Amino acid sequence: MKEYQIEHCEIDVVEDLFYEYNVGAKPFLKWVGGKRQLLEQFEYLYPTDLKQKKVKNYYEPFVGGGAVFFDVAQRFEIEHAFLYDINEELILTYLVIQKDVSKLLNFLHRYDKQYKKLTEDKQKEYYYGIRESFNQQRFNIDYDKYSENWIPRAAQTIFLNRTCFNGLFRFNSKGAFNSPQGKYKNPKIVDEQNLLSVSKLLEIATIKKADFKEIKNDLNGVSSFIYFDPPYKPISKTASFTSYNRLNFEDDEQLQLANLYFDLNEKGYKQMLSNSDPKNTDPKDDFFDEIYKDFNIIRVDAKRSINSDPNKRSSIKEIVVTNY
Repeated sequence: MKEYQIEHCEIDVVEDLFYEYNVGAKPFLKWVGGKRQLLEQFEYLYPTDLKQKKVKNYYEPFVGGGAVFFDVAQRFEIEHAFLYDINEELILTYLVIQKDVSKLLNFLHRYDKQYKKLTEDKQKEYYYGIRESFNQQRFNIDYDKYSENWIPRAAQTIFLNRTCFNGLFRFNSKGAFNSPQGKYKNPKIVDEQNLLSVSKLLEIATIKKADFKEIKNDLNGVSSFIYFDPPYKPISKTASFTSYNRLNFEDDEQLQLANLYFDLNEKGYKQMLSNSDPKNTDPKDDFFDEIYKDFNIIRVDAKRSINSDPNKRSSIKEIVVTNY
């Protein structure tokens, strides 16, 4: 096992202000465990080929909020991105933004106008009404075939995400969204400019509802960079990041992912992977240190806010595994 510290050296990245896809796109969903706060540290961990803009294809099998995709795609001028996630609501929303952002904005402006004119009690009633409708309609959606029905569905996803507690995009074992309403005076339900920018950037993306292993069918040449951000291994009974989908991601799935990482390493692909650090709560827990012992393991600082009690939020370590 090799362990590295981040070295803050100068990186020779020349920004092309005229690059067609440098559009200022940012994650459009609040996302628990999102990587925006880690991008400054990741900058020193990306492969040299990416910084030199030699990487043409970017793959992210657990795209989630997409913070790393938005960073990489705009700064390093990749030509094609492959984005996957098993969360069908998430992928549906990405595809609607890619294909029908204007119609989506019409729905969002309607939600924004209706919600913000209500009293606090009526807003609560409105939120739970949308959540109930969202859950009931899931049985009428064909998640495998794009249709006009997807557009109001994506608008509901964004509305719920922007108004629910702490942006907690959480589903129960039956696939029903179950986050309670959040307390916001003026939630940003519509960010029109950003959604337009995201839609533009997604022109370079192939987006799929798929298991992480699907990546093996799409890899195309070694001029590629793969970033894995799987559901984190819980480091305590109250800090699970894995409930964003009804399917669990247990130790067996973490081991399957490690096997894929080894296979793709043998084929020469540059890979980076994030996960929780079990040593935060048990210094003797070597789960990731053992399964990724042949690669570089870097520990980075993260400030997580999963705990509803602000007094219990503190900096923790997370791990990054690279094979270069």
